Order: sequence, then structure tokens, then C-alpha cells
Amino acid sequence: MLFERFYDGDLAQASYFIGCQRSGEAVVVDPRRDVRVYQEKALEQEMEIVAVTETHIHADYLSGSRELAAATGATLYLSDEGTEDWKYGFGGEKLYDGSGIQVGNVALRAVHTPGHTPEHVSFLVTDGATTDEPGFVLTGDFVFVGDLGRPDLLDEVAGGKDTRLLGARQTFRSLREKFLTLPDYVQVWPGHGAGSACGKALGAVPASTVGYERLFSWWGRFVEEDDEEGFVRSLLADQPDAPMYFGRMKRQNKSGPPVLGERPPLVRHGAAELEEVLERCEIIFVDTRATEDFARGAVPGSLNIPDGGHFATWASWVIDPEQDGRPVVVLAAGAEGAARLRDRLSYVGVDNVTGYATSLEGLEKKPAGTVAPGELEKLGEPFVLDVRARSEYEAGHIPGAHQLHGGRVMWRLDELPGDRPIVTHCQTGSRSAVVASALRAAGFENVFELEGSYEGWKKADRQTIPA
Repeated sequence: MLFERFYDGDLAQASYFIGCQRSGEAVVVDPRRDVRVYQEKALEQEMEIVAVTETHIHADYLSGSRELAAATGATLYLSDEGTEDWKYGFGGEKLYDGSGIQVGNVALRAVHTPGHTPEHVSFLVTDGATTDEPGFVLTGDFVFVGDLGRPDLLDEVAGGKDTRLLGARQTFRSLREKFLTLPDYVQVWPGHGAGSACGKALGAVPASTVGYERLFSWWGRFVEEDDEEGFVRSLLADQPDAPMYFGRMKRQNKSGPPVLGERPPLVRHGAAELEEVLERCEIIFVDTRATEDFARGAVPGSLNIPDGGHFATWASWVIDPEQDGRPVVVLAAGAEGAARLRDRLSYVGVDNVTGYATSLEGLEKKPAGTVAPGELEKLGEPFVLDVRARSEYEAGHIPGAHQLHGGRVMWRLDELPGDRPIVTHCQTGSRSAVVASALRAAGFENVFELEGSYEGWKKADRQTIPA
């Protein structure tokens, strides 16, 4: 059996390529949308992808299941478990508790594990060439290394009402009746790692075992003592802020992500042409330079989303294609780099990337407004916007600061003043620079970034809460 994990650090997301060398067949679980990586693996291993599936309707990225099935002709398998109001709205072979997917000697068996979502399934994987017993379980967003999938997302971002309590109780039963009935040696391979907002304390180690999680997870003692109420309270407490784009991902993954297919070449824009479309506000322009470079001089109205480890995540905070359908143009070194950025934006459903520019030379540029920690009072009564996570804010914040996660700001602009200076900050300045650029592009004129952000504030020995 071939078992390979593909991991994207930006979204902290894992997908799995599992194949049988004897038959030359493979299945892919929870693929992302740049499906070439799986096709290249199949070519390298002389295998054919015959099956594609996913554990549940995802919230944090746009699934590549339809894309990969369309590209390869593989059969698409989707869970048909759960409630009638939360089922897939597009075609595929239906999976139920106990359903199987066979690829040569390798067998995947679906296990209905509701909690994170009503339709969620995990997959027991058996290498039939050596044993009749499963040795691996793909747990999706059910069991993570050291944590569990949060059951509150349907309420938080997808229009659910009071589903979190039911989801927490379902998680407890899924653990007791499904997960903990497995042998301790079974390897646990989850759908996310550290940094994902699908849980609150995910481990950075890629895999675990049933036995390890039974003994050392925070939730193990609750299940062992049959303390469902204590479990529910602990699971629901202190969940991280959910970015608002999660709601869009849920809706699109439920109804069926668009199949991109072969995409046309991106158009290169020269300075004159770029200036013209910018003046007419016909495009969303993404400046991918480092935060420091952008601050020294940026094209008015452009978004600062640095090309790096958080590109797709931060883009989802400030680009909502449901509300703004303008074409997206990116700053890139060349056609190859631009195509890579287009692929990454497709992870979060920003599909209308049409062009790129390689230089800002000849364009009007303005420096970003900044303010030093010791000069904040000179702005009068500024609105200090802390775009960090709630847990970071509670650990220490600037007196009077208003906390609003960076992934929620652009959906709650009505909470921001239009007649006072806004001063944004995060921990070190990267996240707040993204948000500040989006606020300026949205028409907020007096937006400043706190120099050094919260770390700079502390180094200047300014007052913090708690002290």
C-alpha cells in the first residue's frame, strides 16, 4: 500500500493519496483544488486515480473533490449521512456508515462520526495485502492530534441556530461508540494541523494513534468517566474566532464548487494599462510585496497580501467574490509566479484572477499611514482596532482597544467609525497591514497602523491590560 499525506501549511490542511501497487489504483481523500499534485503523484507511481472522496462539507477551504473527479474520470463518493437540511447538493456515489471504497487490495470503510458536522465520516483504511484489520483512520475534522473538531461552526458562520450543543453531544458519542472502540495501535491521520481554526489546540505532529489520544488527550478522561456534561462545556469553551469566509466555503462546498478545468493564460498588464483600470476601479489589485515595502509606498486602493505562508488565508479575509465580482490582478515576478498565486487563491474560492503586473514603476504610490506608540494621543480619540484572535487579546491588550478578528473585519464595517482615525494592530504588524489596506480600499480615509504593533507597544513600556 502507498500512503502519502499532502499538507498545505497556509490552511493547515491535509489530504491523502492512498494506492495499491498491485492493481495500480488509487483513492484521494479531501483533495485541494490544485489537483495537479495528485495527478503527478499518480503518474510518478504509475497509478490511476479511480476514486475521490472527502470526510465532510469543509468550512476553511474550497474542496477539490469535484475538480479531481472531473479531471481523472474517477468516481466521486460523498457522505449521505446527517440531517436533510445539511446534505451535499451535487451528484456522487452515496456513502453511509459502513460503506466501502475498494482500490485493489486497499479498502476504505466509512464510519459516520457526526459532531463537527452532521454528515461527517471518517475512513478506516485496511491494507488487504497484509491484514484484514484496519491500521489507519482518516479522521478529517473529527479527531485531531491533541484536540477535536469544533461543533459550533454551523452556528458561527453558516446560519445554524443552536446546533453547537447537539454537535458537542454527537462528538461525545462518536468518540465513545466509534473512535475508542478501535484498537490502540490504529494510526490517526487528521485533516488539519496546528494553526487551523477548525479546533482550538491542534498539535503540530502530523499523526497520532487511538491509544495515545485515549491516554493523553484533554477529552479522554471525560469519556472514560462518562461525563458528557463536562465534556460539552470543555469542548465549547474558548473556541477561536471563526473567519467569516467560512460561511461562503460551507455554502459552496455544499452546493458544489465550480469545476475550473484548464484555465486560460493570465494577461500581463503594463503600467499604463494598469493605471487606467485602477483609476476606473475595475479591478481588485493585490500587491504581494512584504509589509515593509508596501508601507513605504503603495498604489492607492491596492490590497497588501504578502506572497508567503499565509497568502490564501489572508486573501480570504479581505476578498469576498460574492460581494465584489471584479477581476483580480496580482503583482508577481512573472507568468509562472502569477499562475501559482492564482492556484492559491482558488483554495479559498477566489477564482476570478485574470491578470498580473510585474512592476509598480510609473504608478502613483503613497506611503501607509503609521503612528508610533508614544504618539497615539496626537490623533485625538482614535479607534484602536486589535485584529488578533480573542485569545491573544485576552492575554494582553492596549487599554480601550476594540478586538475584532482580522477575518471578520470586512463583514462588520458598520461597527467602525467613519469620523475618527482608526489605528490597526496585531501582534507584529503583518495581519493588521492586510486589514488596514482593505479598509483604505473600502473608503476609510484615516487609517493608521501602529508602528511595531502590539509588540512595539510593549517594548515602548506602554500600559497593557492585564498589566
